[in-house]
Amino acid sequence: MSQSFAPREPMSVIDAAWLRMDRPTNLMMICGMMLFERRLDLRALREVIAARMLCFHRFRQRVAGPAEAPYWENDPQFDLEWHVRRVALPAGRGALEELAGDLASTALDPRKPMWQFHLAQGARASALILRIHHCYGDGFALLHVVDAITDLDPAHPRAPLADLAPAPPRSAWERIFGVVTETAGDALRTTLGAAGTGAALLSSPRSALAAAAGAADLLHQAGVIANMTPDSATSLKGELGVTKRVAWAEPLALDDVKAVCGVLGCSVNDLLVACIAGALRSWMQDRGEPVDGVELRALVPVNLRPPGPVTELGNHFGMVFLALPVGIADPLERVAEVRRRMAELKHSQQPLVALGILAGMGVAPEFLKERVLETLAANASVIVTNVRGAEQPRYLAGQRIARQMFWVPQSGGIGLGVSILSYDGQVSFGVIADARRIADPADLPPRYAAEFEALLLHALMLPWPVST
Repeated sequence: MSQSFAPREPMSVIDAAWLRMDRPTNLMMICGMMLFERRLDLRALREVIAARMLCFHRFRQRVAGPAEAPYWENDPQFDLEWHVRRVALPAGRGALEELAGDLASTALDPRKPMWQFHLAQGARASALILRIHHCYGDGFALLHVVDAITDLDPAHPRAPLADLAPAPPRSAWERIFGVVTETAGDALRTTLGAAGTGAALLSSPRSALAAAAGAADLLHQAGVIANMTPDSATSLKGELGVTKRVAWAEPLALDDVKAVCGVLGCSVNDLLVACIAGALRSWMQDRGEPVDGVELRALVPVNLRPPGPVTELGNHFGMVFLALPVGIADPLERVAEVRRRMAELKHSQQPLVALGILAGMGVAPEFLKERVLETLAANASVIVTNVRGAEQPRYLAGQRIARQMFWVPQSGGIGLGVSILSYDGQVSFGVIADARRIADPADLPPRYAAEFEALLLHALMLPWPVST
């Protein structure tokens, strides 16, 4: 049974924060691309979008209201043909990169729902580029949408999914701090109760101590972010322009990546992030920049959604500041250091603190929001995100998706974003860079492959156990 929603809905403060972070030099827009080995029919594509994406009412809504209190409203002139359109597919990969970069540099029309599909048609193949404003949802929510419009078997297309309900109403305090308030409040209440009577400590000392530690770590991580010094002064830092350029690497076989991880005793994410650190080290060395002892901070999104299926769109993630060890020359040592640092961050409350800061930016006065944004951006040089996609090949409008990739938006003065996406046994790297900071981002992707090959060689050269 279909649900009925009000024609106007308040926007969450987290989503409003991403809306307000828009700048001409950094658009808060997620861009993705699907590559097809055959031509995708525009009419069939529109039919799929109409039936299986517009069943989520949010995609018929545009943003309205003042910047301090935006809300969602239905678009009375909604036109699917404007949102799903055809463009010419240029010949050659370089021309396709240029097209994707142009679209990533062009703002969406705020008078309409801020998303578009651009179908680039060639004589035989097709590329589908999606642009959607971050205020509609994070990467985890958008994967739910991609899953809804694609099929495992083109002969048996799936039925439209049920609409996702708006978030339940919350108090003003909860709307500002959300999950941060809940976590900190639970921890403090448990701790204070234990201190007052001793009963909680006696009955469940582990739970009480863990709650107290969680509250203490929230305060500690807030202090860590507040006292963080600006990131290393490299060519990645500096004035930004409005032109973005994109590139992508040839995919790695996921099984090969997992095999190397098994030998090195690290996670897939640890290894791939270490490859990014090595690629940046190589790139800086070729530019004559110092690398010994240098670290570059990366902002890394962390999913804060509860386990289970996605129940609403919007943004539900925090961020951690990860220092990339570009100053370490040895690839194995670099992997070990990334693994150690990621393990520390995984057990910290830094993602919740970052979520609270984002929430505050959603309601703060303009001058304060800009100051916070500039401060956070000064503390990092790159955004790195890793999203796990479908494990099996998917079909859209009857055609098999050969490859998927996406490009993460940067905030404030950050001029480089690296996205990792696994799909159908492949791992793809996408790079988006400000043209003033990296004139040719296509120079970076081959370095990721070279770093992985170096780690693969090291893994093969390690002593193998001898059976007796």
